[in-house]
Amino acid sequence: MTIRLATRSSRLAMWQTEHVAGLLTQAGFATEIVPMQTTGDIVQDRSLAKIGSKGVFTEELEQSLRRGESHLAVHSAKDVQSSIPADLELLAFLEREQVNDVVLSFDEDFSLDRPGIVLGTSSTRRKAQLRRFYPNASTAEARGNLQTRLRKLEEGQFDALVLAYAGVHRMGYEHLVRYELPTGQFVPATGQGSIAIECAASLDADLKTRLKAVLDHPATHTCLLAERAFLHTMEGGCSIPSFALATLSERGQVRLHGGLISLDGEEYVEEIQTADSPAGAWQLGTRVAEAVLARGGRQILDSIRSGRA
Repeated sequence: MTIRLATRSSRLAMWQTEHVAGLLTQAGFATEIVPMQTTGDIVQDRSLAKIGSKGVFTEELEQSLRRGESHLAVHSAKDVQSSIPADLELLAFLEREQVNDVVLSFDEDFSLDRPGIVLGTSSTRRKAQLRRFYPNASTAEARGNLQTRLRKLEEGQFDALVLAYAGVHRMGYEHLVRYELPTGQFVPATGQGSIAIECAASLDADLKTRLKAVLDHPATHTCLLAERAFLHTMEGGCSIPSFALATLSERGQVRLHGGLISLDGEEYVEEIQTADSPAGAWQLGTRVAEAVLARGGRQILDSIRSGRA
């Protein structure tokens, strides 16, 4: 049979899906890529927070799964909403790439310490972190695919762009990286650096088992379980400046660094906890989120949501 892969039509999404197709082909599956546009691709004149970020890059792909037009949907894991509908499931997470954010500029002498710089980003989290750690800089909305953002950068709309390293690397723009931001400060978004594979819950069980065996990276899956449990408990998405990064030690211990930052960067709540084994990953994410909410995170969320009401 031919495995149909639903994906966004952007160059980065197509690269990711071609990578997935390659793995499946090596395992003996025939594949067909089904590109489509999502709301997030079509609406470019508003920030994600203003268009309502829940499922903004995934809804159309999920409808394709429900209609049986596709077997799998290929997502950037950081785009997947915190709660998955009961009729769908996250089948696999591919091995994670380098997770940190990076700063891109055409200026080889670019400095983050230069007064008055303008940094382009569409991420609520990155904007808040930049306001906290680089208050000398201002931020500007930078929607669009990577090539569109680079064109805006070349036109001088920004002095630099702040993006996830994984996408920059996959598209071959590492030569423009001027800074790799440390994950201790710029803790990334849930799932950053990984590709998520979604399917209909009703997909044949034997086929799901075979597909998962080819595509899933167990260590990455464990880490993303912890991060997604954190996001689920926070009831967050792309419009909430939360962050979470889990790591798995050689001894099987899971460490999760999660937190929340106010939009102006002034209030910052973080929590680091560990679980003794991968079996405790989901519970770890829940515990960390509950600790963040109890220590001031709830007030930050309430303030953000009331300001958008």
